[in-house]
Amino acid sequence: MKMDMIKYSTKLARKRQGGFTLIEVLLVIVILMMLATVLVVYVIPQQKSAEQNTTRLFLNQIQNGLDNYRLNIGHYPTEDEGGLNALMLKPSFENERLGERWQGPYLKPGTRFEDSWGNALVYEPQDDSTLSLEEDESTTLNLPYKLYSLGPDGQADTDDDITLLDENAAEELLNSESGGGSGSGTGL
Repeated sequence: MKMDMIKYSTKLARKRQGGFTLIEVLLVIVILMMLATVLVVYVIPQQKSAEQNTTRLFLNQIQNGLDNYRLNIGHYPTEDEGGLNALMLKPSFENERLGERWQGPYLKPGTRFEDSWGNALVYEPQDDSTLSLEEDESTTLNLPYKLYSLGPDGQADTDDDITLLDENAAEELLNSESGGGSGSGTGL
């Protein structure tokens, strides 16, 4: 009798080692599909928002560097001085006194002037004679230069371009993101 019992338990053990049932395989597939759905619905939009926020913060860092450059030299860097590169490398000034006032680099060494998508940032110094007091958009600053990212599509003058925000627009954006404002929070 003991021998029959051992043979039966051995047969039962071998039978269970055969593999997964169809229901178990289908259950694993359903769980993986649910995880993939969560990834697509929640994580990917957060990544897009993070890339936009990172680019916006980088533009603000460059703006601070440009402001420090202006405080030391007396004007924002021109194309002749190398544009944004004048923040990293000392330009050759015609006036030696200006060269002595350069206190750079104004940004962290090794900084690349690219947005989160690998597109070059656009810096366009404005000629003082062409500056007007008109505001073209309520979300941009009245600066003697334009500094912006072309956004994910890399094309100029599209809706996904990222520009510097003025203080009021930045405050509205922060309020709408934290739920404290009445905005939709999709201004990024």
